[in-house]
Amino acid sequence: MLAAFSVAPSGGADAGDGSVHEAVAAAVRIVRESGLPNRTDAMFTTLEGEWDEVFDVIKRATEAVGAFGPRVSLVIKADIRPGHTGELTGKLERLENAIAQADAD
Repeated sequence: MLAAFSVAPSGGADAGDGSVHEAVAAAVRIVRESGLPNRTDAMFTTLEGEWDEVFDVIKRATEAVGAFGPRVSLVIKADIRPGHTGELTGKLERLENAIAQADAD
């Protein structure tokens, strides 16, 4: 499965500029240390693995963010496709190939 998630503290002390980068860094550190294939962009962190291992990482990342405030906001989107691996990069490769093919036509 692929799971894209965004986690951030809410309701805590004001960081002045509203930045939550320290809390997000704590979450991303857990994701990277998990050893699961992952990618982080400006809005989400996506990881790939089996259901239990993916949600274990998301739970631990969420708990790490909880140390930064009394509330945590968590958004998850999952693509559950049994029997498929390598989709973190595979989906993008198929997209780029489709774009290149359309440009060539």
